[in-house]
Amino acid sequence: MRATDEILDIVDENDQVIGQCPRGEVYAEGLRHRCVFIQARDAEGRLFVHRRTPTKLVFPSLYDMFVGGVVGAGEAYDTAALREAEEELGVTGLPDPRYLFKFLYDNGAGQSWWSAVYEVRCELPVQPQVEEVAWHDFLPEDEVERRLGDWEWVPDGLAAYERLKAFRSMG
Repeated sequence: MRATDEILDIVDENDQVIGQCPRGEVYAEGLRHRCVFIQARDAEGRLFVHRRTPTKLVFPSLYDMFVGGVVGAGEAYDTAALREAEEELGVTGLPDPRYLFKFLYDNGAGQSWWSAVYEVRCELPVQPQVEEVAWHDFLPEDEVERRLGDWEWVPDGLAAYERLKAFRSMG
């Protein structure tokens, strides 16, 4: 099955399922769906950062400080978070990612999705999927902060990162 054929739940502004469509149609028509964002840290607390491959359907070749992706039709956020984290990091046996919060991402230009944000500790050697990840490394958070202005980041990941910083500052 191609990625564009994967069936996704279509949701409303309250994250209630109102239908289902193939991913390609969801993207083409800007239908609201569900995604997971998982911040992965290594044993030293560094953040997993990667650059997406040029073949990605959304935000090709941009940098991201989260792993994650779409939630499949009928799939729970928690299930999708573990599946996506293991897929993108290329590991098995990851602990369950810890749910932090959810927000509605909307760029005002037809891209809108409910975004559940998680964190996970990955102490396993990573082997990211070559189809999805062009470059990767674990970077100290201060270096990620320095790169925010230098590198071109995925806009939804940047929105999640800013919200995560605010979430953590509230204690």
